[in-house]
Amino acid sequence: MQCFIYKCALKPDTYIFLSSEGAFDVIPSSLREALGHFIKIMDLQLTPDRKLARADASEVMSALHAHGYYLQMPPVD
Repeated sequence: MQCFIYKCALKPDTYIFLSSEGAFDVIPSSLREALGHFIKIMDLQLTPDRKLARADASEVMSALHAHGYYLQMPPVD
């Protein structure tokens, strides 16, 4: 599954994964406003066994199928 990853300008270490490039309209407007503008980081081919730094690939894929986006928040200290 192809996905597109953007970092969020207003929230450090916060990323949005999208199932369609530039499809920010799938993100609820209140969340879009809280995150600020998005800066594209990379395109990525996801598979269930793909290793990601801070997320489970299967969980990301499930969210992309269900909602069109996945929000990766910074780790909690």
